[in-house]
Amino acid sequence: MKRRTAREKALQALFQIDISDVEPSDAIHHVLDGSPQDEYLNRLVYGVIEKRDSIDQLIVNNLEKWTIDRLANVDRNLLRLAIFELHFCHDEVPENVVFDEAIEIAKLYGDDQSSRFINAVLSKVKQ
Repeated sequence: MKRRTAREKALQALFQIDISDVEPSDAIHHVLDGSPQDEYLNRLVYGVIEKRDSIDQLIVNNLEKWTIDRLANVDRNLLRLAIFELHFCHDEVPENVVFDEAIEIAKLYGDDQSSRFINAVLSKVKQ
């Protein structure tokens, strides 16, 4: 599976986990829909879940006039995913790739403002 696809599937799984409180393995199984398991997809989903408290704190610290609960579910989980890659996959994924991928995925799954919002928050987080 291409990494872009793994990121999109990870976002879908994280979204399910966030709104339905399903088990990560069930969410991954659901988004794969019969496709073979993917190591990077698993790493992203389980990594975000494991580090969620510290990732969420980074998000909270870099929001202006917003709370994390007020964020759109897609935006919140895309930020979690991108911050996980920035902080915990930096040896294998360049920073600019994380930004580009997050922005492009935001254009697909978010609303009209999502890509700019994601870019702004990630820019603050990386500083």
